[in-house]
Amino acid sequence: MTENAALLRPRNILLVIVGLLVVGGLYFAGSEDAQRSAKLRAAEVAGDIATRVVAAKSEGGGHAADFISIPIEVRKLNDFVYQARGVGNTHLIATSEGHVVFDTGMATQAAKQRRLLGEAAPAGRITHVIVSHSHQDHAGGAPFWIEDGTEIVAHQEYPEEQRYLKELEDYLWFRNRTLFPFMPESPPKSGMFAYGGLVPTLLVDQPDVLRFEQGGVRFEVLPTPGAEGADNLVLWLPEEKILFSGDFFGPNFPQFPNVFTMRGEKIRKPIEYVASLNRLIALEPEMVVPSHQDPIEGQAQIKADLIKMRDAVLYVHDATIAGMNAGKSVYELMEEIQLPPELALSQIHGRVSWAVKSIWEYYATWFHFDTTTELYPVPAARLHSELAGLAGVDALTEAAARHISAGKTVEGLHLLEVALAGDPTHRAALESRRKALDDLLTAAEEGFQNSYEMDWLKYRIRVTDEALASLP
Repeated sequence: MTENAALLRPRNILLVIVGLLVVGGLYFAGSEDAQRSAKLRAAEVAGDIATRVVAAKSEGGGHAADFISIPIEVRKLNDFVYQARGVGNTHLIATSEGHVVFDTGMATQAAKQRRLLGEAAPAGRITHVIVSHSHQDHAGGAPFWIEDGTEIVAHQEYPEEQRYLKELEDYLWFRNRTLFPFMPESPPKSGMFAYGGLVPTLLVDQPDVLRFEQGGVRFEVLPTPGAEGADNLVLWLPEEKILFSGDFFGPNFPQFPNVFTMRGEKIRKPIEYVASLNRLIALEPEMVVPSHQDPIEGQAQIKADLIKMRDAVLYVHDATIAGMNAGKSVYELMEEIQLPPELALSQIHGRVSWAVKSIWEYYATWFHFDTTTELYPVPAARLHSELAGLAGVDALTEAAARHISAGKTVEGLHLLEVALAGDPTHRAALESRRKALDDLLTAAEEGFQNSYEMDWLKYRIRVTDEALASLP
């Protein structure tokens, strides 16, 4: 692995559409950060690099953002398979009768990726563009590859997934930008960078397989719904035993999958994902080529890791079902269910406790049969100010501080939510919240290193710091 590739495996890689920075400003307080980000943005505009952002701890103990530059470059995976790296990788399988493209990366990087692949691979028309799913960092560059007669291959569910993501674009953009503040304030609505509008010409449905042969190379497009949505496809080269996995495994392999994504989107179906994993296990690939990160080689280890992922998802699923049948609450199960040592996997992307809650609500909806008030549009937070008046903001803050000092950080945050509803400018309460959030962030960095959890905590820390800075 190259030095740059090695840098892409830290705990908090943000697989965000950083290429969209070219259409909007960056949001950093420090002038040095702003200057550096401007240079990187200019380099992206020129098509020279892609960027990702990772967490960095400052010398003073605080948390900041740092950049990792990913050269947009081409590497040859075998005699006829080429990969253009970027935030999202693009793959070209060259044959004597034309070329097949799998995933097209970001729209902002696609022109550079296509030019470099054109320089590295033999000349040929583009016969097929296969998109693994409807996310912009996989399908956004498709217009740069489509020629007259090019087949655009996608899952049967692709149009529906693209539709709902487009209709909820503003809402989901806000959620993403809350986690990733360097994104532009609003999504581009027109032009090549705008999301949506891709119309597949070939749709593949479960359990069908699209098989074709071209220039002596056999291709199989398999529907594999699950961890990254209902419209996942993978590409299998049976003679070479190469699996182009898109985002089916997430940004790292192996890892506990993202059955739930806190940034938004539909809940993913765990048993559907298990079935897809079984399908891939049976293939026994010798190389897995994801659309993020580097290829993975070694048939025995790949199979072992696939089985481990499948068994881990099944374990969490079955433990959740057993707990529900035993009458345990969703919060009890979120706390209790953990992977056994033999199934331990990275939780940098998906979290077991979040999967428990998603599985619960997938099967039994949002009403937990705990309280009557769940049925009505009156959240408990509406009463927080009144509770603060009854208990006293000072008393609540002091009790919260005791909880936080005793390591019961979430309990302390519950009390502080009530206290700050009573007085949003209460300095001691804000300072206690700041400490609680920092404690949770430190625990996350030293524990599962889940990128979404850490990004949310950093967002809440920013909000708290702004509130403290505004006080006299």
